[in-house]
Amino acid sequence: MENQLLKVPGLRWYIAVLLFLSTVICYIDRLTISILAPVIKIDLNLTNVEYAAITSWFLISYSVFQSVFGGIYDKYGTKRVFSFGIVFWSISAIMHAFTKGFRGFAVFRFLLGIGEAGNWPGSIKAIAEWFPARQRAFGLSIVNTGAALGSVIAPPLIVWLQLSFGWRTAFIATGAMGFIWLILWLVIYRDPIKHKWLSQKEREFITSDVPEGNISTLLQGKKSWKELMGMKQVWGIIMARFFGDPIWWLYLIWLPSYLYEARGFSMKEIGMFAWFPFLASGAGSLTGGWFSGYMISRGKSVNMSRKTAIFLPTLLMPLGILAIYAPTAIQALVIMSLVLFGFQFWVNNVQTLASDFFNSTEVGRVTGMAQTGAGIGAIIFTMLIGWIVDHFSYSPVIVIGGILGPLATISVFTLCGKIKKLNY
Repeated sequence: MENQLLKVPGLRWYIAVLLFLSTVICYIDRLTISILAPVIKIDLNLTNVEYAAITSWFLISYSVFQSVFGGIYDKYGTKRVFSFGIVFWSISAIMHAFTKGFRGFAVFRFLLGIGEAGNWPGSIKAIAEWFPARQRAFGLSIVNTGAALGSVIAPPLIVWLQLSFGWRTAFIATGAMGFIWLILWLVIYRDPIKHKWLSQKEREFITSDVPEGNISTLLQGKKSWKELMGMKQVWGIIMARFFGDPIWWLYLIWLPSYLYEARGFSMKEIGMFAWFPFLASGAGSLTGGWFSGYMISRGKSVNMSRKTAIFLPTLLMPLGILAIYAPTAIQALVIMSLVLFGFQFWVNNVQTLASDFFNSTEVGRVTGMAQTGAGIGAIIFTMLIGWIVDHFSYSPVIVIGGILGPLATISVFTLCGKIKKLNY
C-alpha cells in the first residue's frame, strides 16, 4: 500500500510550473539586450546591422544546439541536461556585463544561445512524459506563458535596473536568476518512472493514452536520425517553425528599437508600454492550450482539434501590417498585441505535434530539429531586418512578418497529413 504522506497530488502541474519558471528566466535573460539596445547602440556606437549581427550570433548557436540538445535529452534524460543548460546560459548572461564592444557581445550572445537552446527541447520532452495527450497542449501552454510573462516582466525590470545601476549591472542581476531556479529543479524534478512523490492514480492518468498504461512504452525509441529526417511529418513541423517563428523574433528583438527610433519613445516609456503585446501573447498561449484540449475532451479527434487550433489564430497574424498605418504608437501596440496573441495560440499547438506523432525518446530530437528550423528562419529574417531598417524603414519588415503566418500554417496542412500517433 502506498505511503500517501510521500505523495504530492497533481505533481505534473508542479513540474509544469517549474518549466514555466525556467522559461520566464530564459526570456528575461535573452530580452535584456533587446530592452537595452537603444542605450547600448549609442554607448558602443553600434549600427542596426551590427546589432542584428549580435542577435544573429545568438540565433545561430540557439538554432544549431536545439537539435544537439534534442539528441542529448533523449540519451541522458531531462534532469541532468536541463541543469547543465541553465547553468551555462546563466553564466553567459552575466558575462555580457564585462564586454567592451561588438566582438564581446557577439561571443557571449553565441554562448547564451548554446545554453538557452536546451530550454524548449527539455520542456517539450518533460511535458510529453508527464501529461497525457488531452492535457499536453495545456501543459505546454503553461510553459509558453513563461515566455510571455518573462517578456512582460523584462521591460520594467530591466529599464529600472539600467536607470538605477547602469546597463552592465542589469546583465548581472538577470543572469543570476537561473541559479535560484536550479535549486528548486534539483530538489523537485525526477522522471515519472522514478518519482517517489507521484501517486499510482496520477501515474495511471499520465499513461492513460499509452497502450496498456505502460509508461515504458513512451521510452522505446525506434527511429534513427536518418529515418526521422525522411518523414514528411517532421518536415511539416520544421517548415512551420521556419516560417512562423520569425514573427515572434521580429517583436522580441526589435520592438524596443522600433518604439525608440520610429515612434519616439524614451527608455522610461519603453519600460512602461513595451510589455503589453507580450501580455497578450501569454493570454494567447493559455487560450490555445485550453482550446485544443477542450475540443479533445468534447470528443473531437486530436487531428481536428490541433488543426482547428492552428488555423484560427493564423487569421490574426497578418494584422500586423495594419500597425504601419496606426496614427499613434499605442494603437500600433494594440494591433501588435493581436498578432502575438495569435502567434502564441498557434505555436503552442504546433509545438505539441512532435508528441502527437512520436514516442517520448523521439520527441526531443524532432523538437530540436523543429527549433533549429525556427532559428534558421529567425536568423535570415533578423539579418534582413537590420539591413532594411538601416536603408529604408521598419515598414517593409512588418509587411513580410504579416505574410509568414499563413505560409507556416500551409506547411503544416500540406506536409503533416492526419495528426495521430504514428504506428511503427
